[in-house]
Amino acid sequence: MSEADDRPVLLVVDDDLGLQKRVRGTLDRYRVVCADSREAAIAQVRRHEPSVVALDLGLPPEADTPAEGLRALDEILAISPAIRVVALTAQGGSGAVRALGQGACDCLPKPFEPEGLGPAIDRAFRLAELEQQRRRIEMPRGARPLPGLLTRDPGMLRVARQVERLAQATATVLLQGESGTGKEVLARALHTLSPRTARRFVAINCAAIPDALLEAELFGYEKGAFTGAARTTPGRIETADGGTLFLDEVGDLPAPLQAKLLRFLQERTFVRVGGRDEIAVDVRVVCATHRNLLERSREGGFREDLFYRLAETVVAIPPLRERAGDAALLAHDFVARFGAAHGRERLTLRADAIDAIEQHRWPGNVRELENCVKRAVILAEDVAIEPADLGLQAARESESLNLRQVREHAERLAVVRAMGRVDGNVARAADMLGVSRPTLYDLLNRFGLR
Repeated sequence: MSEADDRPVLLVVDDDLGLQKRVRGTLDRYRVVCADSREAAIAQVRRHEPSVVALDLGLPPEADTPAEGLRALDEILAISPAIRVVALTAQGGSGAVRALGQGACDCLPKPFEPEGLGPAIDRAFRLAELEQQRRRIEMPRGARPLPGLLTRDPGMLRVARQVERLAQATATVLLQGESGTGKEVLARALHTLSPRTARRFVAINCAAIPDALLEAELFGYEKGAFTGAARTTPGRIETADGGTLFLDEVGDLPAPLQAKLLRFLQERTFVRVGGRDEIAVDVRVVCATHRNLLERSREGGFREDLFYRLAETVVAIPPLRERAGDAALLAHDFVARFGAAHGRERLTLRADAIDAIEQHRWPGNVRELENCVKRAVILAEDVAIEPADLGLQAARESESLNLRQVREHAERLAVVRAMGRVDGNVARAADMLGVSRPTLYDLLNRFGLR
C-alpha cells in the first residue's frame, strides 16, 4: 500500500483468508490491513495504529472458544484505549456479552456477508472520530487550565481536569504534594469553580499556629473562656459557613485537635472553646499536606479514622522537577509579573539562564522558583537575567531541542531496548516496535548495532 494513502486504517483480525480478501474489496473506502492471529494483530496495531479493529473472537489455537479473541481484545485496548473494536463471533451470545463488557463497541454474529459488516464499521469509525473531537474540545486552551495555574505538563493537566470534576462535588478533598507545588492554588480553584464561589474561602495553616491557639482559631471561643477572651469570637470554621474551609498542612494537627476535627467532619457541628451550645455549619472542607498521612497513621502520628475521613478523594500533585517544560514557562511568567511591579518591563531571561532553570532540581518547587526569579528581577544589573542573578550555576550543557537529533536519539534507545528484550530476535523486535523487518535492519545499520 502506498505510503501516501491517507484513508482511515481498518484492521481485520480473522484467520479466514477468503473473508479478508472479500472485506478488502468491499470496504475499499478504508485502508484494510489484516492479521490471522493474536500475535499478528498486536504487531499490526503497533505498526499501523488503526482507528477501528474488526476482531474475530474465534482465533487459533482456540478457534472453538472466544478465549483467544478476548485476550486479543484486552491487549489491543491496553495498547490504545481509543481504538474501537467490532467483535465477530460464531460462539453465540456469551462471547458477545463478554466482548462488550471488556470494551468492544459492537458485536456481529458469524457468518455474515462482507457487505453486512460495512454499517457496523462505519459506526465504529464515527465513534472514533467523535471521541477525537471531544478530546480536542476538552484540551485546555493556552497554558492556564485553572484560575491561577500555569502549566503545559500532561501530568498537571490531568490534575487540573480532576480538580474541575471535583469542584462540582461536596466530598472532602485531600491535596497531597511537596511544599511549594501549588496546593493552595488548586484549593482556591476548587472553590472558584464550585457552586460555593459566591461565599468565602477561608484558609488556615495548621503548622503555622501554636498548638495552644490553634483550637481557638479553628472553632472560635466564648467570652471569658480564657485570659484575654474579652468577647465571643467566631473561628475559621464558622467564618467559612456556606463556603470552603482550606486546612493547609493538616498532617501537623496535634492529637487532641485531630479528635475534635474528626467529630466535626462526622457531625458538621462544633462547640466553641468555653461554650456549651453546638453550632451547625455548611462547609466544604479541602485539606493539604506534604506528609504521607497513611504512613503517619500506621506509625501512630495521625488518626487512621481521620485520614480516611479526609481522604474521600485524594489529588496527588507532581513536583516541579517532574513537570516537563513548566519551570521555564513559570520563570518567564514571573519575570513579566515582577518586572512590571518593579518598573523593569524590558527585563528578559538569557538562554543560559533558561538552561540553568531547566537543569535545577527545585526542591522548593514553584515557591522556590518564584522567590529566585523575584530576587533576580530586583538585583539584575543588565536587561537580561543571567544564571548568577538567579543564584544558579551555569548549565553544564544545553539539552538539544533539534527535532531530528531528538528523534534519532529516541529511535536508537527504542531499538536497543527492543533488541534486548527479545534477545536479538529481529522479527520479534520489529513486531514490538511496529515496523517491518527491512526498516529495523536499516535502523540497526544506521546506529551501528548490527
